[in-house]
Amino acid sequence: MGGDRGTAVTVPASLIALNDNPDLRLILVGDQQALLRELQQRGGAVSERLMIRHASQQVSMDELPSQALRSKKDSSMRVAINLVKEGAAGACVSAGNTGALMATARYVLKTLPGVERPAIISALPTMRGHTHMLDLGANVDSTPEHLFQFAVMGSVLTSAIDNVERPTVGLLNIGEEEIKGNERVKDAARLITESGIINYAGFVEGDDIYKGTVDVVVCDGFIGNVALKTSEGVARMITHFLREEFTRSSLAKLVALAAKPLLRGFRDKIDPRRYNGASLIGLHGIVVKSHGSADELSFANAIKEAVLEVSKNIPQRIGSQLEALLLDRKAG
Repeated sequence: MGGDRGTAVTVPASLIALNDNPDLRLILVGDQQALLRELQQRGGAVSERLMIRHASQQVSMDELPSQALRSKKDSSMRVAINLVKEGAAGACVSAGNTGALMATARYVLKTLPGVERPAIISALPTMRGHTHMLDLGANVDSTPEHLFQFAVMGSVLTSAIDNVERPTVGLLNIGEEEIKGNERVKDAARLITESGIINYAGFVEGDDIYKGTVDVVVCDGFIGNVALKTSEGVARMITHFLREEFTRSSLAKLVALAAKPLLRGFRDKIDPRRYNGASLIGLHGIVVKSHGSADELSFANAIKEAVLEVSKNIPQRIGSQLEALLLDRKAG
């Protein structure tokens, strides 16, 4: 029910996902009549693979997380996360209020042992393919210990998703030199280095994100969210200027027509819809956050991300790694 367009996006996206994956089963959570109406308009129907779970409430996009927790116990968001806790669903995917989703998921599912705060992680396109970056906005005052935990979680997820045995991890900083940055980042670097379990590549700068210098970029949520939103803005600006230049004259339109295949390839590589689906990592369950402005393709990709994480048992892998790390620390 969440996002800018609600069921007009989530229902057709669900039908796309079901068509692409014959083993997938989905539970649409929300206003039953609204969901049935949208399904009928899209030529879909309730079946063994596409079920509906009614929820009488919705969390608005501007609602305070605390208010959603207290007064929206039958919201589509809360019911969906409850289904994950009960084992009736392998994952929850939502395009709703990010703060409320994080607060509700943390309250219902709880954090894994050794995780003080969950983080938001997502894949970003790079010159070499993609990189995973966290935290993208869940925590705006991360301590060195939090950053260390993010590094562990990001490394485990990337290893599982990308089939990389020891993914390289970098800490986002204002320079690559060890003397650069604040004490929080320096202390986090020390913790990561001393752990011996992370393939730490050192500090990385903002331009390294899209160079693909490392497999995982770790940062505080305030910094990560600003970097993410800035990159999305730059992508839109480039697209705007290209469209403007190619429609400036008849000759420009002719050139655009000839360059259409190249432009399509360029668009596909930087298209944020391909990378939609940020994970709320560090919980006893899988929760994937879709962008609120997602279209059908974007939301279908968020569902695809959830399916992949379920198949890779991401929470269990992270829990095992952190448990081993905690035992090593106690022994030390």
